[in-house]
Amino acid sequence: MATAFRDRSEAGRVLADLLQEYRGDPAALVLALPRGGVPVGYEVASQLGIPLDVFVVRKLGVPGREELAMGAIASGGVRVLNDEVVRHLAISPGIIDAVAERESLEIERREREYRGDRPRPDVRGRLVILVDDGLATGSTMKAAVSALRLQSPRWIVVAVPVAAAASREEFRFIADQVVCARAPEEFSAVSEWYDDFSQTSDREVRRLLAMADAAREPR
Repeated sequence: MATAFRDRSEAGRVLADLLQEYRGDPAALVLALPRGGVPVGYEVASQLGIPLDVFVVRKLGVPGREELAMGAIASGGVRVLNDEVVRHLAISPGIIDAVAERESLEIERREREYRGDRPRPDVRGRLVILVDDGLATGSTMKAAVSALRLQSPRWIVVAVPVAAAASREEFRFIADQVVCARAPEEFSAVSEWYDDFSQTSDREVRRLLAMADAAREPR
């Protein structure tokens, strides 16, 4: 199977081409899911000439099987559970709470790491483009959309370079709009659709956010 993208930067440029209707929109804001969504979101924000920030979401991994998501938690404490996984594995509320508490601490750490003293962006009445590097089950993106809904944006666009076809269809009922460059029926992992899917570091996230801010400063 041929990969779709050379790396996340190329994927972001491809995605930006599909979002041209929002170019220069003063109400638009790109919120990228760190870490992997930030290089994609940086290209989208740069190409469209709109601000970039981060929206921190963490997977709730099943203890002992951390790669399996039993849900996710987002900034603001919003929790989304995968009820099927929770029921099938008979995971107790106490275990869920313990994992969620640990991941909440990591969310707080990352927000300090990436944003410093800057406040979270005010999304009330705005058009928010939520960006990640891909969707498999989509649990983290579901948490992000749920958390954003509580902040009353006018419109939420979920934008990803690649998604499982079933996940893309599911998000048509969750977000206001879904923009996806590739949605294959046969899908096992986001990483398979990139030549380079190396981990994005905290340092790279900070660098891209600083570059995006600098590009929008008055000259």
